[in-house]
Amino acid sequence: MQAEDLPPLPCYLNGAYTELPNARVSVMDRGFIFGDGVYEVIPVYAGRPFLFAQHMDRLERSLAAVRMTPPLDRAGWLAIAQQLIERLAVQRAEGDVSRLDQLVYLQVTRGIALRDHVIPTDASPTVFAMTNVMRPPSSLDRTLGVACVSAEDFRWKLAHIKSTSLLGSVLARQISADVGAAETIMFREGFLSEGSASNVWVVRGRTVMGPPLDHLVLEGVRYRLIESFCRQLGLGFELRRIDRAEVEAADELLLSSATKEVLPVTTLDDRPVGSGKPGPVYAALYAAYQQAKQESSQ
Repeated sequence: MQAEDLPPLPCYLNGAYTELPNARVSVMDRGFIFGDGVYEVIPVYAGRPFLFAQHMDRLERSLAAVRMTPPLDRAGWLAIAQQLIERLAVQRAEGDVSRLDQLVYLQVTRGIALRDHVIPTDASPTVFAMTNVMRPPSSLDRTLGVACVSAEDFRWKLAHIKSTSLLGSVLARQISADVGAAETIMFREGFLSEGSASNVWVVRGRTVMGPPLDHLVLEGVRYRLIESFCRQLGLGFELRRIDRAEVEAADELLLSSATKEVLPVTTLDDRPVGSGKPGPVYAALYAAYQQAKQESSQ
């Protein structure tokens, strides 16, 4: 695909709104040369960014971790997001933002400089944002659950940074894509870490368990959301080291992300998870998620 073949989706680049085929970045941008940048993906329901403050919290944590100053305040990011949301609605839904669920992508790189591993002191950050129509899991995936495979987590040990340096995740996701599976669930030294593009949850009885929040796991915005759902539903919630045997013996396995929301895993490495069907904890969490979406868009 050439740049001119890209769909004319609305985007923002360094202060100007345009469309994807027209957006251009220098080959010496450190995001291109080094993957020296961070990003965020925000779901939008009925024209309203979902959990915007929490996504901003994570973007600011990532920027701080890579020693970058936020180029915009939260009001600035929100203004860009809202402008893109409205522009896509004009393209796809006759201007009615309530008819279109979207994903807004935000990215900051360190900017343009001659190639040198040392962080430059005089580079201005490159700020990019775009939006597209959200493509959630199919109703069949929700009814039957999805298949996953496992792999050793070979990525770097700063997974808590939402970095644009995603080659490790690309290669991890391809492991599952090659066999027609939905996600690659990874283990580091025998303990659950995360999926290539999602967090992973283990259900035993009425307790939802996830890996602890440290440098080995990206803190999905849904971490705290799922914790709050568990409190509402009277479910246990634990963050701790979870070994492979516990994952393989789970009653339910769940994935969470901005696009997946909460999604049931019903086979892992060609073996059924629990009953081999989406379980009651998934059903309860998914219903709570839909309620939260509805309340956020009112």
